[in-house]
Amino acid sequence: MNRLPLHKRLADGDSGWCLRANRWGGQNRSRRFFAAISRLGDGVFWYVLMAAMVAADGLAGLLASAHLAATGVVALSLYKLLKRWTRRPRPFASDRRIRAWVAPLDEFSFPSGHTLHAVAFSIVAIAHYPALACLLVPFTACVAASRLVLGLHYPSDVVAASAIGAALAAASMSLAPVGWYPA
Repeated sequence: MNRLPLHKRLADGDSGWCLRANRWGGQNRSRRFFAAISRLGDGVFWYVLMAAMVAADGLAGLLASAHLAATGVVALSLYKLLKRWTRRPRPFASDRRIRAWVAPLDEFSFPSGHTLHAVAFSIVAIAHYPALACLLVPFTACVAASRLVLGLHYPSDVVAASAIGAALAAASMSLAPVGWYPA
């Protein structure tokens, strides 16, 4: 029987998975792929998506984009609040075996803002345009994986951010349900 406290065993497992994922970043092709995905997840991908919605669907696209933007503002505020409150060091700052393959946007690890935004935006966008699922689900999964491979987050940061992003999207859609506006 393992005598370590549960929180210590979970933290050790979290670090172990983080180290295994981070080793993928040692391969140039993998590092370049995940760095590019991470950069797109900084916002570029979502801004282009919102512009494409407007261009393709006019007023309905504009309203869907406004829904995404409003969700994004709340997500950013929540993310910054949680970062200041938890102040969890990034994996590469806590374990010398883990390397940051790209520069982090801020000092702290919990939660993954990239993942939180990707999940929230994807759920809201797919609610408006279900056909986008074939693009957004794989992209969101790659954004989440990039955070581990690049050494910037622990698996628990990504899992928690996914849950927070999903809850935020659900709350957003309950306040502004898809189709509430005249088409």
